[in-house]
Amino acid sequence: MTSELFSPLPLRSGQALKNRIAKAAMEENMAGDGQLPDGQLLSLYRRWAAGGAGLLITGNVMVHAEALTGPAGVVLDERAPLEPFTEWAKAAKSGGGAIWMQINHPGRQVASDMPGVVWGPSDIGVSLGKHSGRFGRPTAMTPRQIEDTVARYAVTARRAEDAGFDGVEIHAAHGYLLSQFLSPLVNKRTDQWGGPLDNRARMLLDIVRAVRAAVSPSFAVAVKLNSADFQRGGFDADDARQVIGMLEPLGVDLVELSGGSYESPAMTGRPADDRTQAREAYFLDLAEDLVKTSPLPLMLTGGITQRATADKVLDSGVAVIGMGTAFAVTPDLPERWRQGREADRHMRLVTWSDKALASAAGMAQVRHQMRRLARGSSPKPGTHPAIALVSELRKQRRALRGYRAWLTNSRATA
Repeated sequence: MTSELFSPLPLRSGQALKNRIAKAAMEENMAGDGQLPDGQLLSLYRRWAAGGAGLLITGNVMVHAEALTGPAGVVLDERAPLEPFTEWAKAAKSGGGAIWMQINHPGRQVASDMPGVVWGPSDIGVSLGKHSGRFGRPTAMTPRQIEDTVARYAVTARRAEDAGFDGVEIHAAHGYLLSQFLSPLVNKRTDQWGGPLDNRARMLLDIVRAVRAAVSPSFAVAVKLNSADFQRGGFDADDARQVIGMLEPLGVDLVELSGGSYESPAMTGRPADDRTQAREAYFLDLAEDLVKTSPLPLMLTGGITQRATADKVLDSGVAVIGMGTAFAVTPDLPERWRQGREADRHMRLVTWSDKALASAAGMAQVRHQMRRLARGSSPKPGTHPAIALVSELRKQRRALRGYRAWLTNSRATA
């Protein structure tokens, strides 16, 4: 078997990942009081740290307290106490790997029952047919709001470094705010942030510049980018190729390729247009094309669970293997691969015809496993997706009450 999977990867910042395996970001939605990491997240990341991955990337940490992907999201802004994040970083680095914080703004992908703001490049809402009411109606961002958001990313990145994280990953995929600006289907602006790709990429590039200026040269800066949106007329592989080229001169260490959004959940293997139905390495065909011209090392995420698939992806020229669900089910998978073993459990596949509901149930299944890991229990991937979804909805209702109270109080004391 090739040894490249367990060879180090030097990055332009001077860091070196100890191997080519990364725990990709999965939205934990497990924040404690005050939207802060607590013992649950620390326990979860200690368990992953012991599993042998060269890199752990957190689930998205929000840069704006009034714009969360879910009511139990973690917030790191200028007002958040740093000690809980310092403890999180220590737990995640306890196995000798690196820890990067994924930083994000949801834009228009905010549930309709959430307090706060629902912003987008334009006032175009999320289109999910009969499920469209799940999301709030966005308002188009003003230039001042765009500039303030750029600054928020830089603040979060600087504070992540202060807390002991090794890097940040700027989330510009999966239909969140920066992905919305990149998409010609969502971004209908006629000013400097809309129209041609150079303009649609402006906010992402400004954020990368601001983050790079706010942190030390040895701190890693990565970007998560859709290889394609899997919506006709949307952001496509040629757009991705051009954006990767735009990122290269800005000091980016790594670009992670994924795909899809809530409207076309290709990251779960169920895109709206059915162009990828692979059970392993959903986006490998697109990555094989992009890697030929990419001036930056690429990480590929999406459906990888087997060593043979990981080796195939590396052989294509991709530098890092990213896995999410596989780590929720088998937290020690890298160490198993090192020993010549494979995972003995796999997540139950959600095959419901309603793709939006199936995507939500699939994410609920993953969170159910993460909570079990955090409690020190073994994964139970055979849990019925309907049971996981109902349990998740109950937890989110409780978290929503807490978030509303916290946000109201934080506004009152601002």
